[in-house]
Amino acid sequence: MRPIDFFDRGAHHHPQRPFMIAEDDSVITHAEAVAISHRTALAMLATSYVRGRHAAIYSSNDPRAFQALLGIFRAGGAWVPINARSAIDEIAYILDYNDAEFLFYHSNFAANVRIIRERCPKVRTFVCLDRDDPGAVFLDTFTAPFDGTAPAFADNSDDVCVVFPSGGTTGKPKGVLWTNRVMESMIAAMSAHIAPVPGKPPVHLCSAPMTHAAGVVALTLMKFGATQVIMDDVKLPDLMENIQKYGVTHLFLPPTAIYVMLAHADVRSFDYTSLDYFIYAAAPMSVNKLREAINVFGPVMTQTFGQAEAPMICTCLSPQAHVDAIENNRLDRLASCGQPALLTPVEIMDDDNNILPTGERGEIVVRGNLVMKGYYKNPQATQKVTTPDGWHRTGDIGHKDDEGFVYIVDRKKDMIISGGFNVFPSEVEQVIWSHPSVQDCAVIGIPDDKWGEAVTAVVEKKPGSQVNENELIALCKAQLGSVKAPKTVRFWDYLPRSAVGKVLKKDIRDQFWRGLDRTI
Repeated sequence: MRPIDFFDRGAHHHPQRPFMIAEDDSVITHAEAVAISHRTALAMLATSYVRGRHAAIYSSNDPRAFQALLGIFRAGGAWVPINARSAIDEIAYILDYNDAEFLFYHSNFAANVRIIRERCPKVRTFVCLDRDDPGAVFLDTFTAPFDGTAPAFADNSDDVCVVFPSGGTTGKPKGVLWTNRVMESMIAAMSAHIAPVPGKPPVHLCSAPMTHAAGVVALTLMKFGATQVIMDDVKLPDLMENIQKYGVTHLFLPPTAIYVMLAHADVRSFDYTSLDYFIYAAAPMSVNKLREAINVFGPVMTQTFGQAEAPMICTCLSPQAHVDAIENNRLDRLASCGQPALLTPVEIMDDDNNILPTGERGEIVVRGNLVMKGYYKNPQATQKVTTPDGWHRTGDIGHKDDEGFVYIVDRKKDMIISGGFNVFPSEVEQVIWSHPSVQDCAVIGIPDDKWGEAVTAVVEKKPGSQVNENELIALCKAQLGSVKAPKTVRFWDYLPRSAVGKVLKKDIRDQFWRGLDRTI
């Protein structure tokens, strides 16, 4: 099935159920969204746009942006997600490299669109979502002449429906090709592991960028006729109020946003009993803060592990698994990202492509229909992450226990070699996160004449809190020993983060390695 087929299924069964609720409380029903998607697709196909070509949307979370996405899928197009928080240089690169020909955009970004016109000559059609804008056509004007039903294109599982930009944390973003088969596999796995409660209409609050995991959750819930409550940012306490106001059942936030939420003075002032799944992913989460989240929000915390190349749900740590870990005093289990998800085998592999036994550390590998078709225009990079047996190398180091739970130790590229010993930053970060005065932290290796790399913690403190370097070093020595304990601790007001909230260790490392001939 194509992504639009899943939407049509939900709309067919629940035509009058709200599909989207905007921040001004305006509502669009599923039936209305179906009609809009047909008009948008017909309007696109009436231009020079051809089925299979690449189209993008440049907007923060907005109902019209979601409607445009349905139009792209309805027209048989391949969506190029653009995170509105990214720098314009990166956005222009993504559009040009991935051969985007069609761009929907919100007028908030009109100034940057003028830059895109200059740098991205392959973009031939510009449609402004919310008003008239010079050099573009207003969406309402664009779709007004059209009525009826768009062509029903063939359902080809190998057709590309998304060209997803990789994170770009180690270089220029690559275009990750998701086929209809990839989307089918992701939706099937999400439906199996994060299924709505029977008889309870799903309500998803989309406040993190819809171009990433929050949007994926929205797409996977469409088949159930889910209502999407749209917020253009993680705004507090509005987000917490909206959970109560709309009876939200599904919510995704990255760990950094959950930490800020937990630290908010009013976090316990709202009713969260409607929540069935509070999904976190994209980065490891502090075990102590995870326990606090369960105490505040209830037994609903749900972790998934995936990446652009195998999206969202290679593994799943269910709400029940979280509860079992606490009740059975298996708090180490809370550091797991769960067991392999439906349809996606997960193993641990060494550098010689050998599957490792239980307990041994190596690179996490996955295979199956969830794995990308490849990198756009980059077969060499595709081959580099693909083993002869068809396993995809994730670049994450981990191990499995005897019950099949997977533990991510760190990114392969983030491992620190200090005095000849391997130090995995995430182990140290878990200890530092446990300190009540720590908001967030990143552990890196910095150049050192004696150790080669010295373990160093860069810490963001909670507002108004106090903690010093010696205190954190002593805490780590007590729990991890002197080899893994930081040699120094630096306190920064804010850690640099990507547009989706990931701490940018590359940017932190650059502060210490700049001007040197080596980076390890």
